[in-house]
Amino acid sequence: MEVERERERGRMPEEKREKRGGSLIVPTKDEGKKPSSAMISPRKNQVTIKSADMKEEVQKEAIDCAIAAFEKHSVEKDIAAYIKKGFDNKYGPTWHCIVGRNFGSYVTHETNHFMYFYLDQKAILLFKSG
Repeated sequence: MEVERERERGRMPEEKREKRGGSLIVPTKDEGKKPSSAMISPRKNQVTIKSADMKEEVQKEAIDCAIAAFEKHSVEKDIAAYIKKGFDNKYGPTWHCIVGRNFGSYVTHETNHFMYFYLDQKAILLFKSG
């Protein structure tokens, strides 16, 4: 079964949002290590889940994968490719990932395979279709 979703610049009317949403702070891998001179306080990532049709454990994996992608890459298309390939390998094809600060989308996804969230100031749209 497929479900259509409309997203425009990260804003949706309240009545169209999924029940799950909110913010949480996710520590990076550096959390708990002694601060170096370059790292006065450990950096935390602000995660805001805007909409999700995905099991909670898979949502956590998506967030962890996104954090790892941002640590390895600085270009948005490389970050998106890292997340997409990680989910293709773990959950089978065909996953799609869009990363950026300003984009609109209208996508069709498989049931239980959709997540739209922010990691700090970057939006991440991850879904399976095909």
